[in-house]
Amino acid sequence: MVVEHMLPAMEVSTGFSGVADVVMQPATDAMLVARLVAGDDSALGLIYDRFGSLVFGLARSISHDEQISREVSQDVFTHLWEFPDRVDLSRGSLKSYLATLAHRRAVDAVRRSERHTRTEDRVRAQSAPVTAASDVAVLDATARVWQAERLTALMDLLPADQREALRLAYFEGCTYRQVASQLGIPEGTAKSRLRLALARLRDQLARDDRWAWT
Repeated sequence: MVVEHMLPAMEVSTGFSGVADVVMQPATDAMLVARLVAGDDSALGLIYDRFGSLVFGLARSISHDEQISREVSQDVFTHLWEFPDRVDLSRGSLKSYLATLAHRRAVDAVRRSERHTRTEDRVRAQSAPVTAASDVAVLDATARVWQAERLTALMDLLPADQREALRLAYFEGCTYRQVASQLGIPEGTAKSRLRLALARLRDQLARDDRWAWT
């Protein structure tokens, strides 16, 4: 490992006295990514110190679960370490890249957790004692599970940008402004994506209902 690569960049300026003043500058995104590509693991530590709380906070705001948030954080920084060449700084900062990655991984983790919970609920419902009252409860639970799975399946058919906007607005209670902020898009674009997503869902639900009764 080359020691010089681990030092922050330095800027030299000359004052009126003629003596050079050394000003320590923090490593830039480009420098840190270049060091990762070169296999410098100390760069990953610097990036974690700089953005670790941001990644964990985003995961926590989406999952509302400490364990999931820790797993997402580990996943994000492991991915960065394994694939630093996928960071395209021409499209945005390292901070925005990590925030986007954290959001996507947190949403995926929540989906997996929800599917696991639904499976456990079905198993418990099927193993419950059979009575007149429990029959009604099982039917109600089954209907709710079926509706949730149907909606999830339909949302998976949406374009990724519309699906993420819809999930933020209607599953996490974000406002248009918050959706726009989290996705890094104008508020008008966020509204447009939500309108298109809802229109697609309505059309698909109508087609499914017509097919079910034919």
